Amino acid sequence: MSSAGHQRERHVVLVAPEIHWNTGNIGRTCLGTGVRLHLIKPLGFSLSAKAVRRAGLDYWPRVAVSVWERFEDLLAAMQPREEELALFTKNGRSSHYRLPAADRLFLIFGSETGGLPAELLSRYPLQTYRIPITPAIRCLNLSTAVGIALYESLRPTRYAATAPKRQRPDAP
Repeated sequence: MSSAGHQRERHVVLVAPEIHWNTGNIGRTCLGTGVRLHLIKPLGFSLSAKAVRRAGLDYWPRVAVSVWERFEDLLAAMQPREEELALFTKNGRSSHYRLPAADRLFLIFGSETGGLPAELLSRYPLQTYRIPITPAIRCLNLSTAVGIALYESLRPTRYAATAPKRQRPDAP
């Protein structure tokens, strides 16, 4: 919640996710933060009740999830403005610390092995973000990257200018 009393609307979008464990962990994070998860086909796994149970995702029925045939279908239905999109790639233009402080934001991630399609990255070059890492590794795990980006986007200090000032603990 922002200090103004309204909920910041966040959406996590996975384009062609391949690994059900990552998607399950991301779903858990979305459930824990009250965020909707959007899955763009093709999926590298089944979302059938049996497959979800086998993966131990007992919380999955409570995750707010939408499955889309194509990214364009999500755009047509949700109608985000360009500045509400944040595409994550290891070569993103800006650090995740510079995410827009928008009330509505779509955090968009690609598949575990291929990342986001080049067509999406070239369509939205000013909306690309990276999570800085050392050269010791190629990339972060997808579910880790989503958690970092999502919580950074929800950081309450983005609204510090309108938040009531906290008193020092030793103040009367």
